[in-house]
Amino acid sequence: MNLLSRARPASGARAFGLVLAAAGFALLAAAWTGGPARGGAVTAAEVRIHFSHYTPSEIVATAGVPIRVTLVNTDPIDHEWLVGDAAFHERHRTGTEQHHGARPNEVSLAPGESKTTTVVFDAPGEYLYICHLPGHEAYGMVGVLKVLPAPG
Repeated sequence: MNLLSRARPASGARAFGLVLAAAGFALLAAAWTGGPARGGAVTAAEVRIHFSHYTPSEIVATAGVPIRVTLVNTDPIDHEWLVGDAAFHERHRTGTEQHHGARPNEVSLAPGESKTTTVVFDAPGEYLYICHLPGHEAYGMVGVLKVLPAPG
């Protein structure tokens, strides 16, 4: 018997290895292209609220393209997710609305609650999302929804 033939993997094992290698290259290619970190637009995002902070603190969308945002409040207290421009936030800092929900960019969440909303911004720019419950903004409950120009 030839020792060399025993050292070579069987053809089935070789084929399996090639499939694994191809899958690995496909995953690397997918990670390399697009995504918020490289400036690509997303159509869905999840924002978790824990210890009165948003994670992630930045999400990316494209002007004119709806983005579906799932909000998950894991804290034992109420929070809100209000997204808009500076004038919008100035109105809410002094506003008297106890709860939000009639508008897609104004969401109130009870402890342990999850909600999904869809927002569209026509103009590129950076829109803050803030919890305006007393003391929450000062504590750091602020994030940014970065809206990129539409391609073309």
